Amino acid sequence: MRVVLIDGEHYVDVNKWAIKKLGNVCCAIFIGGTEKIGDFKEVERKLGVPVYFGENYLRVIEEIVQRYAVEEVVDLSDEPIVNYEDRFRIANLLMKYGVTYRGADFEFKPKKMRKLLNKPSIAIIGTGKRVGKTAISGFVARTLKEVCDLVIITMGRGGPEKPEIVEGDKFEITPEFLLKIAEKGKHASSDHFEDALTSRVLTIGCRRCGGGMAGFSFFDIVEEGVKIANKLDKDLVILEGSGATFPAVKADKYITVVGANQKLEFIRGYFGPFRIGLADLVVVTMAEEPMASEEKVSKVKKAIREINPNAGIHTTIFRPRPLGDIKGKRIALIMTAQKEAVEKVAKYLEETYNVEIVGTSSHLANRPKLREDLKRFKNYDAVLVELKAAAVDVVTKEALNQGKEIVYMDNEPINVDGKDLGKAVIRLWEELKQP
Repeated sequence: MRVVLIDGEHYVDVNKWAIKKLGNVCCAIFIGGTEKIGDFKEVERKLGVPVYFGENYLRVIEEIVQRYAVEEVVDLSDEPIVNYEDRFRIANLLMKYGVTYRGADFEFKPKKMRKLLNKPSIAIIGTGKRVGKTAISGFVARTLKEVCDLVIITMGRGGPEKPEIVEGDKFEITPEFLLKIAEKGKHASSDHFEDALTSRVLTIGCRRCGGGMAGFSFFDIVEEGVKIANKLDKDLVILEGSGATFPAVKADKYITVVGANQKLEFIRGYFGPFRIGLADLVVVTMAEEPMASEEKVSKVKKAIREINPNAGIHTTIFRPRPLGDIKGKRIALIMTAQKEAVEKVAKYLEETYNVEIVGTSSHLANRPKLREDLKRFKNYDAVLVELKAAAVDVVTKEALNQGKEIVYMDNEPINVDGKDLGKAVIRLWEELKQP
């Protein structure tokens, strides 16, 4: 079933002509304009299909989409009634309902968000890459494993061709183990290994390729991972997105991770509202200098409230959580974060763990520069590194060859708004348990 959007900048007989050429149009939604019409009643009388109108055309579109089995909305309107921002607002709304939005020279065709899981689920998605989504996923898993038995399904660009189970709840993941994985040609820093390491839970790693504007992948094997999870004796499934991409699997609850350092237009424009609009809980990360000023954080939170006033918002910063003993050691610190942020982490580690940071690198995601940085490090006892990017095939391999200790590091979210993210996550689980 097809719906058309029309305006008063076109004569009624022109819209009628276009509707006839399209075919299979059930109704039209009038979104404004008066230049080429006398009044709205003229449109209703002459068009030949039912016409709907309201002060807020987005609400009218939503009502029609919910009322009828609409498969496609075709935009026959034009400037100045709608501009680029208006059309992205329409596209964000229709993405939520899995409805295609087509215009003269564009088409947004969402994947259907299918309900495939046979047990409660939480999806953790991000509005971009490097916003701390995997760190939030790990935190959620560590929090909830105290009250339920869970599994995480990941979808990484470095994930396996077939779903891969890592029993992080049953064995210790060591640097030597990860290096063997890497030597077999696998991406040992993939999200399912990181989650298994930082949270000690069972994970299922899946592969994906490509990322669309709204967050859907071109290809992925998440559905195969879901089939495995459905057979497991688990209470909860966490679906973890990859970068700005997330599975086209309908979840019961959504946590959207927003980086305070992101451009505002990426949050309130394009398809940011789609991701934020799905959320039951929004976690704003990196809400501190040098990543974001107080003013910027305030603007980000305001934008989120305007998009999704019903979501709980938590403002957080990350602090390093070494997964091994580093006290009193000379440390080489390696991260994916920008240089200023790495320096801030280094200072925190020295003050908190009584260590000496003898070298830092912000080039974990840039192998040539990372190798140059590693050559500079002298007189260190251990390498402290995030399990991302080149952490295994470059950093772990080099450290073990040099007889140095490898300690992996997690990033722990800490509220800076007086709230308690852990309690909010528990509440999501409690809501899921309710009949």
